[in-house]
Amino acid sequence: MAVESAQTLERGLRLLRLLAETPGGLTPTELAAALNVSRPVVYRLIASLQNEGFARRDAAGRVLLGFGVVKLAQAVQPLLMAAAVPALRRLAEASGATAHLTVAEGGEGLAIAVVEPSWTNLHVAYRAGSRHPLSKGAAGLAILSLREGKPRIQATEGQLQEGARGVAAPITGLEWLEASVGIISFGDLDVSVAGPLVSEAAKELGEALDV
Repeated sequence: MAVESAQTLERGLRLLRLLAETPGGLTPTELAAALNVSRPVVYRLIASLQNEGFARRDAAGRVLLGFGVVKLAQAVQPLLMAAAVPALRRLAEASGATAHLTVAEGGEGLAIAVVEPSWTNLHVAYRAGSRHPLSKGAAGLAILSLREGKPRIQATEGQLQEGARGVAAPITGLEWLEASVGIISFGDLDVSVAGPLVSEAAKELGEALDV
């Protein structure tokens, strides 16, 4: 019974991952093929997930993520913040710029952790909770480069705040997270210096979250 329960749980988690990777949803037949199980098994999984609010069906019968997943995501954010602060603090102190962790929420980037340098007289006041389109700003563009399968450092100027410059690197190697680590400053940001700093911070945070 324990083995069967573990197998059911694993299949349910794989099904949720498939739905997360397919915004338009999947049919039960497509899910059965992807999971290599029968349709009756898929229907039982879907029913269980629907009962908990983690899956839903649209008018065409396609299966999509349910809104119960949002509550889980909200619970994860404080954990991400706690893991990010040490790396962001080192980045802010080393660069003299405001450091931030930005995660993707659909087509937007959400800054969930921000650390300002302690030794500078002037720095950007960037608020945790700030949102912006992924197509604007270094943090969002770094996340888009990850989605495109070509993760790379991004640098921008004046896209989010007039006169502000940003440099960001995507966090790679985590299938469950689309995020970037970056810095923003009103001063000059030498990408040859700032780039390695944000890359190292992104790598450090990625390793900390890879559990």
